[in-house]
Amino acid sequence: LWYFLVHGTTFESQGLLNRTSVPREVVDYIVYGTVIQEVKTSNVAREAALGAGFSDKTPAHTVTMACISSNQAMTTGVGMIAAGQCDVVVAGGVELMSDVPIRHSRKMRKTMLTLNRAKTLGQKLSLLSKIRPDYFAPELPAVAEFSTSETMGHSADRLAAAFAVSRLEQDEYALRSHTLAKKAQDEGLLLDVVPFKVPGKDTVTKDNGIRPSSMEQMGKLKPAFVKPYGTVTAANSSFLTDGASAVLLMSEEKALAMGYKPKAYLRDFVYVSQDPKDQLLLGPTYATPKVLEKAGLTMADIDVFEFHEAFAGQILANLKAMDSDWFAQNYMGRKSKVGAPPLEKFNTWGGSLSLGHPFAATGCRLVMTAAHRLKKEGGQYGLVAACAAGGQVRVCAGSARLFNPSRDPGDSPLPWAAHSNAQQPLLHRNPSSEPA
Repeated sequence: LWYFLVHGTTFESQGLLNRTSVPREVVDYIVYGTVIQEVKTSNVAREAALGAGFSDKTPAHTVTMACISSNQAMTTGVGMIAAGQCDVVVAGGVELMSDVPIRHSRKMRKTMLTLNRAKTLGQKLSLLSKIRPDYFAPELPAVAEFSTSETMGHSADRLAAAFAVSRLEQDEYALRSHTLAKKAQDEGLLLDVVPFKVPGKDTVTKDNGIRPSSMEQMGKLKPAFVKPYGTVTAANSSFLTDGASAVLLMSEEKALAMGYKPKAYLRDFVYVSQDPKDQLLLGPTYATPKVLEKAGLTMADIDVFEFHEAFAGQILANLKAMDSDWFAQNYMGRKSKVGAPPLEKFNTWGGSLSLGHPFAATGCRLVMTAAHRLKKEGGQYGLVAACAAGGQVRVCAGSARLFNPSRDPGDSPLPWAAHSNAQQPLLHRNPSSEPA
């Protein structure tokens, strides 16, 4: 378990520095997010930093906020820069879904702890003789809310039903995600992957979960959560995968002084929370109007939308909620709807449904995809939003961030610039012909 948590994170940190040519010694702080923690590497940010060759004098800490853990890592870094504590921060996230910790049963754990305190051979043999077959049944981890004991898939199915999102609509959206991701990959747009050698297996050089299918094939799959009549299936849900990501954050002054041109500026961000029972996955609907108001923008100003695709039903339910005056008035206390993003601007390079969802690493991917799209498409403003599990606060948290690739006169963005999923730099050397 600890191998990828440490070495995968170390590797993408090195990839980040190699692609940006940023010296390790200028990095003031490192912060990472993770959801499924290993006891040996509970502060994985610190272990990965040391493994990547950062100075042992560079502080590092790890945060957790469910699926928006790397979002929290990034905004924590931004806050440190805004407060004048740092000029350069590396932020990111890591998740290992293929080898999650599996615990012994409570009975076995209790017996083993007691056995460890036994002083004589007789006491040890007596304890061992009390072990029964059911002691060996492991406690398997579940992707479920602690406060409701409901899996996110069940919640997505109920949400889709509440907003009358059909199975057909969900399958069509999922197929769209895979089709767009395949197109983006074929066109050389998904260049953020740093090749990683998996022990005993091949080297991963690109996203390998993109599988455009057909409506006929997707329609054959049975409901995954609410059986037999649910609409959420394996085909219209994001798949769990291993992943590590990182971005490079700098104050504008530091970036320009070092000869870099920021790829993107953070303009504003918000976090919101709501009832984890019935609104677990509606974070983007609540967060979007708030961040637009804070930034002084409207939906019409946004050129690029990148929303986390936990489930196709979750995405489509949010789009319906955002486009509903009734929902805005009755649930959000607003006079009118914020409006749904136009699909021609929405997740046009695929999303979590086709690229996978390594919990804590997804946030950086969303931000970097938005930044790349802004540059590629000549856009000015991008909006990133993600839902997340309730976690410790037992509520659903959502985040939305806005950034623009070039400052406008009068803009006062928060001091950030960034990099990518351990790969293509958000900060890059300024060509001599292009003024900073």
